[in-house]
Amino acid sequence: MTVPESRDIALVSVSIDLGAGRRGVDMGPSALRIAGITGEIEAIGYRVSELGTITAGGIETTDAGESRLPFLAEVASVADRTCAAVAKGLGRGCMPLVLGGDHSLSIGSVRAVAAHYRERGSRIGVIWVDAHADMNRPHTTPSGNIHGMSLAVLLGHGDERLVGERAGVHPENVSVLGARQLDPGERRLVSRLGVRVFTMSEIDERGVAACMDEALERANAGTAGFHLSLDLDALDPRLAPGVGTPIQGGLTYREGHLVCEKASRSGRLLSLEVVELNPVLDDRNHTADLAVGLVASALGKTIL
Repeated sequence: MTVPESRDIALVSVSIDLGAGRRGVDMGPSALRIAGITGEIEAIGYRVSELGTITAGGIETTDAGESRLPFLAEVASVADRTCAAVAKGLGRGCMPLVLGGDHSLSIGSVRAVAAHYRERGSRIGVIWVDAHADMNRPHTTPSGNIHGMSLAVLLGHGDERLVGERAGVHPENVSVLGARQLDPGERRLVSRLGVRVFTMSEIDERGVAACMDEALERANAGTAGFHLSLDLDALDPRLAPGVGTPIQGGLTYREGHLVCEKASRSGRLLSLEVVELNPVLDDRNHTADLAVGLVASALGKTIL
């Protein structure tokens, strides 16, 4: 099955940092807009349909709750609203592009894409480009931060208030690319479910092209196509300092672009999100500029 090429992008901004342990990523969508993301998308030949901004409550005015998971109710609310916005874009025949915001927003964005294709008798794959696996659960998380649980929730594991109806994401169609920090509980769940994790060590040995090809094969096996979730902390922080949880030793500039270029060339990209941009930690919006370039590559911008 070949994904029909839509020249319409449904642009959704999600302003949230309550799922993270550090303030600032709620300003990520604004930084991406300042960096010219809409103009860059239009220059490639897409029409942009603005679906607005979903905004979480402020940390000072939002009840953190009594749960071990801070701000659980508000994070769940943002996920629900994100799901509704992405579903609206899909209903219009657009490709969703979600600007974040911390990675907890994926609980809503991926749920919407999975549900859309499930209603049409298909399932989706997921390529999670991230320094982390985001596969903690309430009893394994060392921090309580929900952005570190998103992929586990999408696979049906986690707090029932977040999991709800299973997203329909199957572990055999899911890969994490660029991982370099996993907690013990995440390792156990990865092993149990069979999610493919391409660590930076493996990327160093085999090359990012071979690893991405394998991730694409898994994501597209028996699916309608795949969702690409791009956490900017997958990149080396010397290139991308403005991220929520920087870890040394990430993807290089060209490796990041090659991942996105291969996603585009596959012809199977259904939806895309870019998350964890923290302008507070950035240098003259450099990371936002880099992110705009990566999105353009994922949407088909080429050198020739």
